[in-house]
Amino acid sequence: MKSSFLRYCREIATGLGVAQRERLAALTCIEERELENIFALLLLGSFVGLPAPPTFLSVELLPFMERELQVLHQRAEDAPDMLAEMMGILGADG
Repeated sequence: MKSSFLRYCREIATGLGVAQRERLAALTCIEERELENIFALLLLGSFVGLPAPPTFLSVELLPFMERELQVLHQRAEDAPDMLAEMMGILGADG
C-alpha cells in the first residue's frame, strides 16, 4: 500500500517534470525564432525605414542571414500581386 502510493507520487512528479521540460523547450524555440527575426530586422531594417547598421558590420553578418534571405525570396515569389487582384476585381483588365 505504502509503496504503491510512493510509486504513484513518483509518477506524478516525473510527469510534471517532463511536461515542464517540454514547455520550456517550446518556449526556447519561440524565443530563438524571435531573436532571429530581430537579427534580420537589424540587418535588413533599411528596407522598412529603420536606421541601417554600419555597412562593414552588415557584410560580416550577412552569411548568418542565408536562411532568412531564402525565406524572404520565397515569400516574394509566392506573394500574390495585390494591385493586380484589386484591378481584376474592379474590372480594369487591360
